[in-house]
Amino acid sequence: MQTTAEIAYFSMEIALDPRMPTYSGGLGVLAGDTIRTAADLGLPMVAVSLLHRRGYFRQSLDEDGAQREAPEDWPVETLLEPLDGQVTVAIGEREVHLRGWVHDVRGCRGHIVPVIFLDSRLDGNHETDRALTDHLYGGDGRYRLAQEMLLGIGGVRMLRMLGFQAIRRFHLNEGHAALLTLELLEEQHRGNGHNGVGEREIEAVREQCVFTTHTPVPAGHDQFPLELAAELLGRSLAPKLRDHFAIDVYRQVLRSERSFAVPRDALDQGHQLNMTYIALNLSRHVNGVAYRHGEVSRLMFADYEVDAITNGVHAATWIAPPMAGVLDRHIAGWQVDNYSLRYALAIPLEEIAEAHAAAKQALLETVAESTGRQLDPARFTLGFARRATAYKRPDLLFTDLDRLRSIAARHGGLRVLYAGKAHPADEGGKALIRAVHEAARALRGDGVEVVWLPDYGTALAAKLVSGVDVWLNTPLPPNEASGTSGMKAAMNGVPSLSTLDGWWIEGHLEGITGWAIGNGDGGATGDAARDAASLYNKLEQAVLPCFHSDDGAFLRVRRHAIALNGAFFNSQRMLQQYVQRAYA
Repeated sequence: MQTTAEIAYFSMEIALDPRMPTYSGGLGVLAGDTIRTAADLGLPMVAVSLLHRRGYFRQSLDEDGAQREAPEDWPVETLLEPLDGQVTVAIGEREVHLRGWVHDVRGCRGHIVPVIFLDSRLDGNHETDRALTDHLYGGDGRYRLAQEMLLGIGGVRMLRMLGFQAIRRFHLNEGHAALLTLELLEEQHRGNGHNGVGEREIEAVREQCVFTTHTPVPAGHDQFPLELAAELLGRSLAPKLRDHFAIDVYRQVLRSERSFAVPRDALDQGHQLNMTYIALNLSRHVNGVAYRHGEVSRLMFADYEVDAITNGVHAATWIAPPMAGVLDRHIAGWQVDNYSLRYALAIPLEEIAEAHAAAKQALLETVAESTGRQLDPARFTLGFARRATAYKRPDLLFTDLDRLRSIAARHGGLRVLYAGKAHPADEGGKALIRAVHEAARALRGDGVEVVWLPDYGTALAAKLVSGVDVWLNTPLPPNEASGTSGMKAAMNGVPSLSTLDGWWIEGHLEGITGWAIGNGDGGATGDAARDAASLYNKLEQAVLPCFHSDDGAFLRVRRHAIALNGAFFNSQRMLQQYVQRAYA
């Protein structure tokens, strides 16, 4: 393994292979796309995550939509290569030993980005500590803080032990990795002869770090009681640093001639170790993940400069084989240069129609395997797949069942394919899955088919984003930071019907790349009935007439989605912007 990487990418979850359940959703999928793109572009990058031996969870649903969770064990030894050597991290009163495993991601020109997974399941560790790298987003606050210590502190130590000495940028993909800044401060402390930490050392660490924040939802920003932080972190820091980071770690990390006062807003609940603020204060570059999300983040974090780099997705991963074949015939080198997808405007409409029909058939075969239901490929099909949680509003479509029945009767029926997991602790999210199942029963036989596909993952996602006719997204603005599933759909010629939030504010051209739901300015109405009425009106008066027209109008929307959305909302453009604005 080459150790000349200059960029270290830290993420609590990374989706690299459907057989490796080392992710829960969009954050991990974005991380995987980022790493694949770095390999394509030949960037000198190494990535670090935790192993998650037991995955996130396997989801099963009963006929009422009640979610059941089970561990998702996977064959680590057959999918990853072990690395020699170990590092230790003091967590509370115990030393936790970590080993590393590596998965090489090879780009389209042969460049490799190694991804290192940290594993605490070692014989020398206490049984409690052996389980710390088992479950993604599992356990209580103590478990989660211990995991974030292993990722941040242990991750830097693992890189140094393996010989990665040339790293000049540490990219924190969300605040889970914020504690790596403490290890970098300790490196500065050792480098100055154990002479403490001052402005010079803080600035040296800040110059190395890049932070991407992904959510405007307060619950998405990890916080831990200072007492717990002092208990678990104290022994991980050299004695001189304990004056800065032991009991008063939250405020003392900000000690500097530059005044970084902690804002007292919704994210600061008193004596809490807030990972987001540690990352904000010790990073040279901070960015949100869409233009609108950057605006929202600047309001949330008014004392900080927050850039916006809109997310993108890895085209070669997410474009289905039938559509990829069409692109291969008409756009030479599109995988190497995603911007060339703009030339899709010259692709004959009948070829786009044939490719989508093949992708839709593949999706319906997957539905049949999963549920036993044989579905008519001619029926108009909406897709809705994402984490099941309140602000995503998966039940918005069912606000007025009679209106939905009427629309279906007037336009030859419609179908909605759902998928998504609720976090095991999110009872509201689980209730939403049950609510969709209840609506499905109420609509049965009325021309509206509703199917929730269980155990959502990247393999199923690839089938859905390429095989449905229109991608439905109904978040309550401004809670959608970006949303990348609609980007994946667009690359496959699947337009969006979406609330104007996240990336869709930038990608939406009404009737050209898709359609908007809501009041038209991206603002939150807070009124589900009003938003549902807009959804029904757009579906009935614009989307379905366009779909059923025989003049090629819907196929032109498909082609525009590829050419206009696909050519921009890809991870090549995204990562090139990181290189220019964050890594440079």
